[in-house]
Amino acid sequence: MRGDPALTRRLRDLARALPGERRSDGVPRYIAHRLLLLVPVLLGITVGVFLLLHLIPGDPAVVLLGQDANPADIARLQRVLGLDEPLIVQLGRYLGRVIQGDLGDSIFQSQPVTTVVFGALPATIELAVASLLVAVLLGVPLGVLAAVRQYSPFDYGTMLLAQIGVSMPVFWFGILAILLFSVNLGWLPTFGRGEGVLTAAVDGIRGEGWGELRDAFRFLAMPALTLGFSAAALISRMVRASVLEILSQDFIRTARAKGLREGTVIARHALRSALIPVVTIVGLQFGYLLGGAIITETVFAWPGVGRLMITAIGQRDFPLVQGSVLILALLFSLVNLCIDVLYAWLNPQISYG
Repeated sequence: MRGDPALTRRLRDLARALPGERRSDGVPRYIAHRLLLLVPVLLGITVGVFLLLHLIPGDPAVVLLGQDANPADIARLQRVLGLDEPLIVQLGRYLGRVIQGDLGDSIFQSQPVTTVVFGALPATIELAVASLLVAVLLGVPLGVLAAVRQYSPFDYGTMLLAQIGVSMPVFWFGILAILLFSVNLGWLPTFGRGEGVLTAAVDGIRGEGWGELRDAFRFLAMPALTLGFSAAALISRMVRASVLEILSQDFIRTARAKGLREGTVIARHALRSALIPVVTIVGLQFGYLLGGAIITETVFAWPGVGRLMITAIGQRDFPLVQGSVLILALLFSLVNLCIDVLYAWLNPQISYG
């Protein structure tokens, strides 16, 4: 055996495939590989957004000075902003600054793009995380119960609700939520954002009262529910399908034959195996929530990056739009990387070699 290299490699491969054996030796190399892949991805996004923005009709100098501005003043401002140069030259200069970590200055706010975007980013992340919590807390239990009670009225009702959530536009659901909870019932504020949840929680712990935290949750409730409802619908459908597939496996029948309670079989054996494809959906949904926050932030006047981008597009503030998209793309890519690494914890047989 010792002199047979083929047999030795075969035994090593079998040992690596044993249940409970975690393959973590390739994780650092995998992470480094994915981080290197971020470079061409972000480069492509940067170039694409730059070209698309310059295809939009309108001149930032004209928007800034007004339609009745003197042509000489417009030409002077274009020269100051570098908009009088050929497009390829503008792109080359912009890429050179991005490589150095400089995303430029906002044309209308006269501040560095990083300062403006990172000032609005906490509101967007807070909304996306709260929406994801709503989606997971609603979608996973409903999906599991629908699978356990397959073809029951509860199952049909859950899937009908999920179909409505997938089909209904986010902005329409937001308007309906405003009419119900703000206009008719008067429970929640119509628009805006209070103090940040984390900041309000820290103030409450310091003994400054919990009123700001309560107001922060009241402002956050409707946007998070609006954005998280459609994601919960998709997650519930995926969880139901995944759990139904796992429940037909042999190891589930073995666990039941051992006399384990049905709740233990579902929670300890079926759900963990079923969560592997669900984690993919949850990770993708976080990116969707960051992008979908653009519409929700506009409906509820939420002061995040999405609303900032809508305003910047209307003002033809090219550096601000480009910087916002680049930062959101980087954040989305890092979240997907964390989700991929999480697979190794859920499924010990996954290898990152």
